[in-house]
Amino acid sequence: MSRISFHVLRIGAAITFLWIGILILSDPQGWTGFIRPWAADILPISLLKLMTSVAFFDIFAGIFLLVNYYTWLAALLGSFHLALVLIVSGVNAITVRDIGLLTGTVAIFISSAEKSKILSRLIKV
Repeated sequence: MSRISFHVLRIGAAITFLWIGILILSDPQGWTGFIRPWAADILPISLLKLMTSVAFFDIFAGIFLLVNYYTWLAALLGSFHLALVLIVSGVNAITVRDIGLLTGTVAIFISSAEKSKILSRLIKV
């Protein structure tokens, strides 16, 4: 991936994570409706606490991506988070956008992990 395209993708993902985090914080109760009942039943915490935690996670991931600090880790955790969102929410008219964000964060992880030699260390383990 070229250096410019990497930064465009990284900043776009960062803005998306930050924006979603702020939106969730502004109405955490409203966002609980996206969680399927089977997933809500197995949670050890309330849906409101979960969504507040998710909002802070999204904001921190967005900040790390925006400032290009531990980018590989933010992208890796963001990828796992987005995969989990798709599992517990299902793919629908709203979450289908998360597929694009998921593939973008995977690309950011691969590119930044290769650059920092993290990927070669992870594969050897």
